[in-house]
Amino acid sequence: MMPNATGPDDLSGSGSSLPPTTAAAAAAASTSIKLVLLGAIICISLVGNALLSLLVLRERALHKAPYYFLLDLCLADGVRAAVCFPFVLASIRHGSAWTYSALSCKVVAFMAVLFCFHAAFMLFCISVTRYMAVAHHRFYAKRMTIWTSAAVICMAWTLSVAMAFPPVFDVGTYKFIREEDQCIFEHRYFKANDTLGFMLMLAALMAATHAVYGKLLLFEYRHRKMRPVQTVPAVSQNWTFHGPGATGQAAANWIAGFGRGPLPPTLLGIRQAAGGGVGHAASRRLLGMEEFRGEKELGRMFYAITLLFLLLWSPYIVACYWRVFVKACAVPHRYLATAVWMSFTQAGVNPIVCFLLNKDLKKCLRTHAPCWGAGGPQAPREPYCVM
Repeated sequence: MMPNATGPDDLSGSGSSLPPTTAAAAAAASTSIKLVLLGAIICISLVGNALLSLLVLRERALHKAPYYFLLDLCLADGVRAAVCFPFVLASIRHGSAWTYSALSCKVVAFMAVLFCFHAAFMLFCISVTRYMAVAHHRFYAKRMTIWTSAAVICMAWTLSVAMAFPPVFDVGTYKFIREEDQCIFEHRYFKANDTLGFMLMLAALMAATHAVYGKLLLFEYRHRKMRPVQTVPAVSQNWTFHGPGATGQAAANWIAGFGRGPLPPTLLGIRQAAGGGVGHAASRRLLGMEEFRGEKELGRMFYAITLLFLLLWSPYIVACYWRVFVKACAVPHRYLATAVWMSFTQAGVNPIVCFLLNKDLKKCLRTHAPCWGAGGPQAPREPYCVM
C-alpha cells in the first residue's frame, strides 16, 4: 500500500487506514484549518506590531530606552510574519512541500533563526537594563541615552546574525522539514549533528534572562521597606511623625518609591510651593520617584513578554533536543505540530501584552483613537500629580 500523501496531516492514527475519499476530506480540512490559523496569526502580528510601532514613533512621551527596545522587538516580529510565514502558507497549500529553490530555503531559514535569536538576545539585554533601572536608577538615567539604546540594539542584531549565518555555509544544516512545513535547522542524532551548539546557546540565553529577572525580584523584595534612621520607631498619626525616628522618614519612603497611602503633607506643601529653588529640587526628586514606579511597571511588562517567549518556544526547543539525543523513537507528530504552531503564535502576542499591562500605551492609544476609550469612566486625577 502506498503511504498517504498528506503525511503530517494524516488524522487517522499510525495503525489504521481510511478510505481514499475520507482521507482526502480529512487532509483538505486539516489544510484549510492551518491556512486560516496562520492567516489569522499573520494579520494579528502585522496589525498589532504596526500599531504599537506607530504609537512609539509618534508619541514623544514614549521616546525612551525601554520603548526603543520594544519598537525593535515589534519590527522584528512584524518582518518575521511578513517574510517567513507566507512561505509556510505556500508549503501548506502544496501539501507540505517546498516548491522553491534550495537557496531560497536557506534564506528563509536564516531569517527565521535570525529573528528567534534576536528576540532572545534582545530580551536578555532588556532584562539587564530593567535591573539597572531599578537597582541603579541614577546611573541608568544618566547613561541610557538614545545612542546607548541604539548600541544595545545593534549588538543584539550582530550577535543574532553571528548565530544564524554559519548554517548558510553548511556549518549546521538548513533544510525544509516536511513535518513542520518550514525551512529550519535539521536536528539529527548528536553523533551526526552539528546544530547542538546553537540550541544550547538559545537555552542559555533564556535561562540567563530569567536569572536576571529573579535577581530583580529579589532586590525589590529586600527593599520593599526602608529601615528607620534610628532604632527607636517613630509614632505616626496621619503622616504626622513624632519621636526620634521622625526625621524625614515619611519623606524618604516616598522619594525612594516605597511610600504607601496619601502623600505626606510636608511633601505636598513642598510641591505646591515648587516655584523656589529648594521646592523645585524637591519636585524633581518626586518626579524621579514617579519615574521609579514607572520603571517597575515596565519591568513587569517586559517580564510578561519574556515569560510568554519562554512558554511558546520551550515545547519546540524540547522537540529539537529530543531529535538530537533520542534516537530510539521519533517526536510524536501531534506534539511537534503543536510546538511549531506555538512558536508561530509568539510573533503576535507582544502587542497584546503591552496594551494590557502598560498604562502609557493605553493612554496613547486612547489619545490617537479616542472612540476606543470615550465610553469608559474617567479615572480621577490625583491632586499632587505632576503633569
